[in-house]
Amino acid sequence: MNPPNSTSIVLIFGPFDPTGSDGLPADAITCAALGGHALTTLTALTIQDSAETEAVLPCPAEQIDDQARCLLEDIPVQAIKIGQLSSVEAASAVAQIAADYSQVPMVLHLGQQEIDTEEPSEDEEDVQDLVGAVIELLVPQAHVVVVDGKRLAQWVTEDVLEASGQAAGPQALQAIGANWVLVIGSQQRPGHQVNILVGPQNETISWPWVAPPERLRDSGGLVATALATLLAQGLEVPEAARQACTHAERAVAQSFQPGMGNRIARRLARDY
Repeated sequence: MNPPNSTSIVLIFGPFDPTGSDGLPADAITCAALGGHALTTLTALTIQDSAETEAVLPCPAEQIDDQARCLLEDIPVQAIKIGQLSSVEAASAVAQIAADYSQVPMVLHLGQQEIDTEEPSEDEEDVQDLVGAVIELLVPQAHVVVVDGKRLAQWVTEDVLEASGQAAGPQALQAIGANWVLVIGSQQRPGHQVNILVGPQNETISWPWVAPPERLRDSGGLVATALATLLAQGLEVPEAARQACTHAERAVAQSFQPGMGNRIARRLARDY
């Protein structure tokens, strides 16, 4: 637990999304809204508007490593959140940093992985390699993995998690090494979805999941950042996960559409 009046600090790895809907700008707002402070390490620059991403410009792995270690050697952090990475080399660099700071709880968001779109010839194969690297190198070190239910179900169907030897999604990630797994929008039965948290002793906690408005990007990154911030404040995982899901639901409910593309969650959501 942090001393009274101290500010909880979270180190966030992620891209710079110029629309503010995701990535470092949005994560910094989420962290501040919950009383924390974000340190950031850039993993990629994106050229995009609210409708689509035109290009992803990955940062060199050496730059990611240098920036993160520069911060970590100066400022004690209480949690680490890892968002979108854009190369196998970046995943390897971040995994080594996480290993060197294993005493700090790490929240891993397994969201959409986007690679350098200026080299389209081998995109699909490169994405598969990147997803494989993130699962192999980072999932085993994660205190909490946050993943969208549809994405996890697809990975199970496509045997992306076959190395775990488990059929069930959350348990497959735990078999690889994750401590806790939070699945957003898990399908329980037709027409009924929940957020489900599975713990190291197979304890299972669920909350109702409210479907987001159409044209809203994956809210998993928002949940993961909120969760990391709350863990940095000393909350236990079940309570941090519950509060993170509540914050994300409120932010999504107050989303707005500033342009012709996707809606953006209002990360400074207010209680009414």
